[in-house]
Amino acid sequence: MVTGRPGGKQPAEHQVHCIAPPAAPVLTSESTCWLVWKVRGPGNGEAASRVQAPGPELSPEERRVLERKLKKERKKEEKKRLREAGAATAQTSPARRSGAELALDYLRGWAQKHKNWKFQKTRQTWLLLHMYDSDKVPDEHFSTLLAYLEGLKGRARELTVQKAEALIQELDEAGSEAALLEKAQRLRQVLQLLS
Repeated sequence: MVTGRPGGKQPAEHQVHCIAPPAAPVLTSESTCWLVWKVRGPGNGEAASRVQAPGPELSPEERRVLERKLKKERKKEEKKRLREAGAATAQTSPARRSGAELALDYLRGWAQKHKNWKFQKTRQTWLLLHMYDSDKVPDEHFSTLLAYLEGLKGRARELTVQKAEALIQELDEAGSEAALLEKAQRLRQVLQLLS
């Protein structure tokens, strides 16, 4: 059976880990087993590899245990490489674009009738939720948004009209501030278009 210290020659404080040889052969009853040991000394951090010459045949149980250990070690090494590679790519990835930028790009794409433009429910929802806010949908995009709303159909159209009517009633009761007047003007334009 394969144990932690081959030959028992290393001091007790040394840790011995079995790792796969460069081209790990599949162990069969006819094959000869080459073992590679990585020996780490206390505090030096360096690893020395040693190859143990072919020894006596391993029993099937010992071979299975050895194969499992080698597989586990390979998986650890692979995870470590992926984690290191992932950390490097995560640092270089560009910042994600905001919902406002994506929605306005979607609207611009629709206005220019690009061949690759396609309907996106999330972008339309964002536009419908924020169309009355002049900070999020600037005036230069609002006229394009009105043209986009002409094609609005079904339940989205009905809900937009209902919400606009409810907001108009709230604004009429609230009073007259400059920001509210601009919002009311946009609401009236949307209602006029969709009604």
